[in-house]
Amino acid sequence: MFNILIVEDDKNTRRLMQAVLKSAGYTPFLAENGLAALEVLERQEIDLILLDVMMPEMDGYSLSQELRACKNQVPILMVSAKTLPEDLKKGFRAGADDFMTKPVDEEEMLLRIRALLRRAKIANEHVLTVGDLTLNYDNLSVQREGEPAQVLPQKEFLLLYKLLSFPGKIFTRIQLMDEFWGPDSDSGDSTVTVHINRLRKRFENEKAFSIVTVRGLGYKAERKDD
Repeated sequence: MFNILIVEDDKNTRRLMQAVLKSAGYTPFLAENGLAALEVLERQEIDLILLDVMMPEMDGYSLSQELRACKNQVPILMVSAKTLPEDLKKGFRAGADDFMTKPVDEEEMLLRIRALLRRAKIANEHVLTVGDLTLNYDNLSVQREGEPAQVLPQKEFLLLYKLLSFPGKIFTRIQLMDEFWGPDSDSGDSTVTVHINRLRKRFENEKAFSIVTVRGLGYKAERKDD
């Protein structure tokens, strides 16, 4: 059971979100602004914050900045009626993990919450489960249920772990090169293609996921267990 803190100054919106989260099996807690949210966080373990931006006393940006300054890494899904790119950038700079615009689509909200909670679990435990496969970040191993663990070369493992942690998200070759080889690497982005092809060969009979080339953009993983 996950505890989700709803920080929203509009009473009707708070009640609606509370009802949606309860029906989805979550335990919601309520706060009408950032200051009230801090009081809740002092006494209650919270797994995710659903955070409005425009609120009296302490707004969503300020609360996010306060939490990140204190090294609190609770996932934050920011919600705002503002839709300009500058508003989204401000939210992410303040520490938000994801952003939704009002009026909120209830199904989309639940999907985003599920994704954020899954990523937080992966980050905390360094273990990722996909179908009957378990990826262990600490020892670079992949293990199928009932079989011995297989240790992968570091770059192959890191690429696979990254793609499977964000199923459906497209990563460009340059993004992957910068993250795993560094921006000053002498290798070209074709190095990523070589490693992706090795992963495809290694898992060519895998049914739990596939690595897809998005023409002109890069790569993404498709998980069959989602």
